Amino acid sequence: MKQLSNFDEIYQFLATRFGNEKEYLQAVHEVLHDIVPIYNANEQYKAFDVVRRLCLPERIIYFTISWSNSDGDVEVNQGWRVQHNSNMGPYKGGLRFHPSVNVSVLKFLAFEQCFKNALTGLPMGGGKGGSDFNPRGRSDRDIMLFCQAFMRELQRHIGANTDVPAGDINVGAREIGYLYGEYRRLNNKFEGVLTGKGLEFGGSYVRTEATGFGLVYFLDAVCAEHDTHIEGKTVVVSGAGNVALHAALKATQKGAKVISLSNSRGLLHNEAGLSESDINYAIEQHTASDNILRDMDSKKMGQWHENKTPWNLPCDIALPCATQNELHETDAEALIENGCTMVLEGANMPCTNKAQSLFSKHRITYVPGKASNAGGVALSGLEMSQNAMFSQRDPKLLDEELNDIMKHIHSLCVAEGKENGDDYINYMKGANIAAFRRLADAMVAQGI
Repeated sequence: MKQLSNFDEIYQFLATRFGNEKEYLQAVHEVLHDIVPIYNANEQYKAFDVVRRLCLPERIIYFTISWSNSDGDVEVNQGWRVQHNSNMGPYKGGLRFHPSVNVSVLKFLAFEQCFKNALTGLPMGGGKGGSDFNPRGRSDRDIMLFCQAFMRELQRHIGANTDVPAGDINVGAREIGYLYGEYRRLNNKFEGVLTGKGLEFGGSYVRTEATGFGLVYFLDAVCAEHDTHIEGKTVVVSGAGNVALHAALKATQKGAKVISLSNSRGLLHNEAGLSESDINYAIEQHTASDNILRDMDSKKMGQWHENKTPWNLPCDIALPCATQNELHETDAEALIENGCTMVLEGANMPCTNKAQSLFSKHRITYVPGKASNAGGVALSGLEMSQNAMFSQRDPKLLDEELNDIMKHIHSLCVAEGKENGDDYINYMKGANIAAFRRLADAMVAQGI
């Protein structure tokens, strides 16, 4: 096959083969515009066909999970692990348990993970995995039984120096514990094959907080770059999971007024701003409640609005922290009209292509998740190093290192994202190019 050298040829090559994988094609589309000119300007990159090779996963593992639930009934689910690129290190990326999980979603997440991991500067490749299993409404025993069955299939494909999964949507500390326990029993090894583990068996301090805290540390750097501060800013946050709650907590601690949290069923709005104690209540109780935001309404911590999102609320900063493609073009229009000047992604690809284009057109500071939410995987990388040394580091030092990593990622984005003669910083372009250079150099160095 002839070498492909322009955006249309490369994208068409992928679209022809994977036309039904819309999330994956969206993620690739976002990156190609920025990296193809860099690719064409480097003869080695072209000779090694690094763009096409980088877009295609090295391996996709599919398996069926047949398991018996606590009532003795047989259930059947699908499972995948997308091992996208290992040139930078062991495959690294989360596991997601959700009915929406499919090959397209996991390929997009694994592709994005390669760029995100490259930006951290740590030796990690990119991967992602999960299952269409829905844990909502399940007993703790059912979740344990499913995790054990899932690991019985996955365990032959992972290892501390091969592929190191972590948590993602619906895979938290409890699920990681069940997964790790089954891996240890099957392999007779106590090794750093998963991150996000409990502190008692190889986990790291600050891991739970890392993605949300890291998002705000990146926001800190963005504000400093624009000669302003987080303190006093009105912030809207979407989501009510780990990332959203810890981002809201850290932003509040830094003096911002966080006025919203949300979930798939609606919005919690507090015009005066959620307090630290409000957010800590949500962090402590959210796994025990079917709808923690409605519970917070009943405790006068805010007003619950059914089937609403936060994007129509006046704000200075928006932090979408829920899920992919949650923020659409009309939402972007509302944010711009209501005075929003910065949008930083806490989730993976939460803004649609049209929303991103609108932010760029109106010169809104927009930061993609591959840069702004890299704190979670950065801390996972630090957990991997602790596991390799059989040690556990001080939480204060880890938090400082997380802050340093996020500031370093910001500096990379600024260096590659500043246009000549223009003070506007294209953070998407900066993140894509900075990560691509590291990935492409590693691919060239290791040959075909």
